[in-house]
Amino acid sequence: MGSESGVIQFRRGLSLEKGKYPGFNPRTTTANGIRSDFDVAVTMRDGITIYIDMFRPENGGPYPVLIAWAPYGKHGRIKYSYFPHCGVSDQDLSAMAIFEAADPKYWCALGYAVIYADPRGAWGSEGDLLLLGNQEAEDCYDLIEWAGIQPWSNGKIGMHGVSYLAWSQWKVAALNPPHLAAINPWEGVSDFYRELAFHGGIPETAFLSMWHPSVSFSNSRVEDLVKMADEHPLFDGYWQSKNADLSKIEVPCFAVASWADHGLHARGTLEGFTKIASKEKWLMIHGRKKWENFYQNAERQKQFFDMFLKGIPSEVQYWPKVLLEVRERYYLGNFRKESEWPLPQTEYKALYLDAVNKALVWEPPSAEAAGRYNAQVGAKTNATIQFDHKWENRTELVGHMNLKVWVETDGGEDMDLFVALQKIDRTGDIVPFQYLGNHEDGPVALGWLRVSHRELDQALSTSFQPVHTHRHELKLHPGEIVPVEIEIWPSGTLFEAGETLRVVIQGRDIYTYPDDMNTIAHAKTVNSGEHVIHTGGRYDSHLLVPVIPQQPLR
Repeated sequence: MGSESGVIQFRRGLSLEKGKYPGFNPRTTTANGIRSDFDVAVTMRDGITIYIDMFRPENGGPYPVLIAWAPYGKHGRIKYSYFPHCGVSDQDLSAMAIFEAADPKYWCALGYAVIYADPRGAWGSEGDLLLLGNQEAEDCYDLIEWAGIQPWSNGKIGMHGVSYLAWSQWKVAALNPPHLAAINPWEGVSDFYRELAFHGGIPETAFLSMWHPSVSFSNSRVEDLVKMADEHPLFDGYWQSKNADLSKIEVPCFAVASWADHGLHARGTLEGFTKIASKEKWLMIHGRKKWENFYQNAERQKQFFDMFLKGIPSEVQYWPKVLLEVRERYYLGNFRKESEWPLPQTEYKALYLDAVNKALVWEPPSAEAAGRYNAQVGAKTNATIQFDHKWENRTELVGHMNLKVWVETDGGEDMDLFVALQKIDRTGDIVPFQYLGNHEDGPVALGWLRVSHRELDQALSTSFQPVHTHRHELKLHPGEIVPVEIEIWPSGTLFEAGETLRVVIQGRDIYTYPDDMNTIAHAKTVNSGEHVIHTGGRYDSHLLVPVIPQQPLR
């Protein structure tokens, strides 16, 4: 089997028994007013059979349907207890609920049916397991259309869920299945290459390797994502095939993003919301733990689906188009109503890097200077460089940022740059934020770039959001100084007067959690020797920040 850019590499699926698969057991049960149908066969357009579990109210109908689509196992293999401090207890959910999906106990009581699917090749479903490609989108389309014509269905299908369950929504919604009436992507990647597999062109080596086995339980073959990433280091047809054409999505959408999910879903959800063609779309951006936030907002989800799947007027008609949280620190922030994303009132201002004073300043330094750090793997000293700006007035930064730096390396022909933005309080301590679903000491924002990937996609880039083509490698020559623009993923942060914005640059990951399964890392760097950051004079190294004008107090 081929992809748009070569042959797909497969490996044998993992044993179903190791994944605690309960075995194929078609049956119907009723309890507490819910009818549950297990291992229901649904035939795809090419004759392949997949299996689903269905939950719906025992009596009455017809009902709108919520579909959760992911290969994690409809029997609920993954538990929230695997992720300490994630804010969700498995005991808070019913025994029917699965990871990152709607809980049937809650939704059936509200008059909804819920479907959990094992996609093609996953668990007991037939075929090979190809992840997040066109085949999977077509299969999900077929399930939506099947559900839309069942006698117990009202013909209105919604999609719902977090992470993979959000990611899959972009793909199938772009195909516009006739019975798909609404989507609710809760933090989902929309560009596999840029947002998960290669951050700034640097290969991701922790999350992908940890996550891949969890989507590899199969009686057949499984697409070997780790091997495919090794074979496709540039953005080519293989990666393009995993991205939805967002401009084709027209269905009503309630998208939810998090400032706290840098390196996974933060960028993709915001890109998805911005680029879809839906006339009826809403965005919520929070800074909390994603799974906890998902279940805490069940009532808001109900309002959305009631309107578009049941035709019941709800508070959605009064929602702001954008509801976002401006964070102050861990679990402290304020939500605000806005009309658009990115915020139209944003004033983009340049803070110039000053290598002499290790500062960020409003006026470009006249004198040229250079700051150095040791980029060698395992460097214990002088392994980072930082630039600080202390705010004189209360300041909000909400949106995208662009870090332009002039760089040079005295070793090798390439550089991997890792950037973190931090908030420093008045006493000099780093202010912690939520990060990646269960960490509590994260950054304001992150950015990455492999310097040989510095070529910009002029059609996609803006002054505040550089987007790189990742189609060519532009190696460095000895002594060559080049400008690069680094996309800093979007954030929303309040700085009080006397607090500091810090830019940290180094040659390896700045936030590391080696003993945690929910983390990102980049072990395959190209760095050697020292990295040099040039500032001042000819070298207009600067951070473009999104300043939100402060409203006068009333």
